[in-house]
Amino acid sequence: MAVARTRSVALIGVAGRTVEVEADVGGGLAGIHLIGLPDTALSEARERVRSAMVNSRYPWPDARITVSLFPASLPKRGSQFDLAIAVAILGAAGLVPVGRVAEPYFLGELGLDGRLRPVRGILPSVMGAAKQGEAVVVVPAANAAEAALVPDVKVVPVNDLRELVEWLRSGEDPPDYQPPDEPVCAVERPAVDLSDVVGQPMARKALEVAAAGGHNLWMLGPPGCGKTLLAERLPTLLPDLELDHALEVTAIHSVAGVLPPNSPMTSRPPFVSPHHTATAAAIVGGGSQTVRPGAVSLAHRGVLFMDEAPEFARPVLDALRQPLESGIVTVSRAAGSVTFPARFMLILAANPCPCAQQQDQAEPCQCSPNARRRYLGRLSGPLLDRVDMKVTMARSSRRELMADRQFVEPSRTVAERVLLARERARKRLSDTPWRTNAEISSAALHATYRPSAAAMKPMTAAIDAGTISARGLDRVLRLAWTLADLAEKPTPDIDDTATALALWMGVPM
Repeated sequence: MAVARTRSVALIGVAGRTVEVEADVGGGLAGIHLIGLPDTALSEARERVRSAMVNSRYPWPDARITVSLFPASLPKRGSQFDLAIAVAILGAAGLVPVGRVAEPYFLGELGLDGRLRPVRGILPSVMGAAKQGEAVVVVPAANAAEAALVPDVKVVPVNDLRELVEWLRSGEDPPDYQPPDEPVCAVERPAVDLSDVVGQPMARKALEVAAAGGHNLWMLGPPGCGKTLLAERLPTLLPDLELDHALEVTAIHSVAGVLPPNSPMTSRPPFVSPHHTATAAAIVGGGSQTVRPGAVSLAHRGVLFMDEAPEFARPVLDALRQPLESGIVTVSRAAGSVTFPARFMLILAANPCPCAQQQDQAEPCQCSPNARRRYLGRLSGPLLDRVDMKVTMARSSRRELMADRQFVEPSRTVAERVLLARERARKRLSDTPWRTNAEISSAALHATYRPSAAAMKPMTAAIDAGTISARGLDRVLRLAWTLADLAEKPTPDIDDTATALALWMGVPM
């Protein structure tokens, strides 16, 4: 009996860190001791590993077993270390060659009968292993398609512990795993269509601009005017995710455990719509033991829709301010800090007052001006300063509601214009790290992408009048570039900047 070493991966947010698993089988009082800052789920691995080995017909060493997880100062959480611990013990007990288990990474949870069960976070774990160079990663068969999304990694799918031991004893090279030809999308294209919404030409135009440039949008109007319908149809206007963005989104959803079975790749922009009773931890992420991504991270590279926005608690709404600005969210706990990506489009919908009644109805709105002001005041000024477009909507007229809907533009037509506008922006930003106009930094915006002095006149007048902030100026400039891309203009002109300023200020057009 001796010491055996193998490797696994610990997840810190969506980043994988290599963990060396050592097992020593030696003299002393029989028992197994796990060291290296394990959590409760990992501490229970002792019983799972023992039962899995015995039920797979391998003898359990009648000796003192010490399993160490290095680095010892790094907290380890979850059950994905089960397989690595079992393999290290098998190696130390002389049941498998020690040299065969030293280099591969082993990920997976063991059942009591030796079966290998899938675990969450396989994609970011394998990406962490790939940072060390070409790697061999042993994963549960149910996670193999997800693991195979990472290039330059040899994936070995395993169904149970006995199958793995037989392969390790054989001395053969890892078997070739053939992933599916086309990864199944975890988020299918929505069945809804923009043609379902009649009227509201200004809101439809704002939705198209938001999709083309990745901008934030606030819609204010009475119930039934189409705010929710429009927001739910925004994903139908967005193009498929590029490969690197798809891997980012899939990694976050894998950590959160929301990837559907047999659907490894998320190639569509996500759409997340939390209920207004959601807490700040549910929105930005959190957890007492294991920090999980919140709604802002699940909506990464997609849409976060907050219906009835004033009904959310004000601290929840204000928690959006930092991720809207930086594109990331950092959750700090006593055990440490975890950073998640959070680059999303924010869509807010709100009624004008608590009762939401029209003034011209038989029972008109009875809310006082102070009540209306307090209701909408839950959306703070700093939050609205980060919203690129503010649109006020009214109920559609009888003529609009009764019109023939075959003449209403479908999502397919608008999505084509959005795609062309995004391609123009991507070509212009080809030498930069940005893909859409909403991502351009403030420094680059003024150094490289500022329109002509004539086009800037509406904004200079607003600056002189004190009606626009520095952040607002940047957002208006980004919005003007998107309007120019949709109009197939090389640079924004005065019409684009004036329209962008009106949209940012919420002026009816």
